[in-house]
Amino acid sequence: MIRLEREVAEYHRFLPDRAVAEEELAELERQAGGGAPAPEQLRQSLLLIAAALGSVSALAAPVAALREAVERELNRQPPQPVPVRPRRPHR
Repeated sequence: MIRLEREVAEYHRFLPDRAVAEEELAELERQAGGGAPAPEQLRQSLLLIAAALGSVSALAAPVAALREAVERELNRQPPQPVPVRPRRPHR
């Protein structure tokens, strides 16, 4: 996370979603400092960061490294049940 934060700070070109990426990086850091982060929060933060920065080739490697770190963390956690939405009846 720190590497990507540094890379975003050093990237001086306009990023329309820079604030989103910075907020989510800060959120990931808070989650990491508070014990075992919730898997859904990790996924949500990663998704927002990837959406905000994923098209910037200069930031591709640090975004990929963050994705790998999040995946490693998710693989260390026990599986969580995924809520199943009931199906709508056909008309």
